[in-house]
Amino acid sequence: MDRSGQPLLLGLLLLYGLFWTWLAIAPVDRRDWLLENLLSLTLVVVLVLTYRRFQFSLNSYCLVGLFLTLHAIGAHYTYAEVPFGFWLKDLLGLSRNPFDRIAHFSYGLLLLYPLRELLVRLAGVRGFWAFFLPVAIILAQSSFFEIAEAVVATLVSPELGSAYLGTQGDEWDAQKDMAASLTGALLATSVAFAMSLFPGRDRS
Repeated sequence: MDRSGQPLLLGLLLLYGLFWTWLAIAPVDRRDWLLENLLSLTLVVVLVLTYRRFQFSLNSYCLVGLFLTLHAIGAHYTYAEVPFGFWLKDLLGLSRNPFDRIAHFSYGLLLLYPLRELLVRLAGVRGFWAFFLPVAIILAQSSFFEIAEAVVATLVSPELGSAYLGTQGDEWDAQKDMAASLTGALLATSVAFAMSLFPGRDRS
């Protein structure tokens, strides 16, 4: 990224920081909020600390910022209690609050591009693998996080249970969450592939 994009990046970081701070003031469940923010804050710290060694494109930082914003909303309300999700539930006649599923879909949709950029630029991945590997990694990460969430909830605060995991009584919730992430990743990689077909686009 050239220096012209740095003010925009600083503005993005500032806006996210202010929004995150505002949502941190009075979350619905403080303990659930703390658990939900462990990984997101770790990601922000890693991106800041590694900025001088590896700079993503501004597009990637914006996509990551958008996902972290969605996650901050889910952490504030707990994913099963987000008001926008209840509005969608009533509007579409759904049986559950869908915000959790939207967040998992967004995980694949929004984070595939930054992950692909990392693989192409740092690992030199090209061709078919530049489109397949990011999808496979998104699915693997989604599976790992489902397992990690269950372990963390059990060890750190087992009484949170459904509030932290957001199952809403669905025994297949973890599998459906992984499917949502996979669907988002497949859509994102399809868009990336279509863009690579146009002249002047990255054909890696």
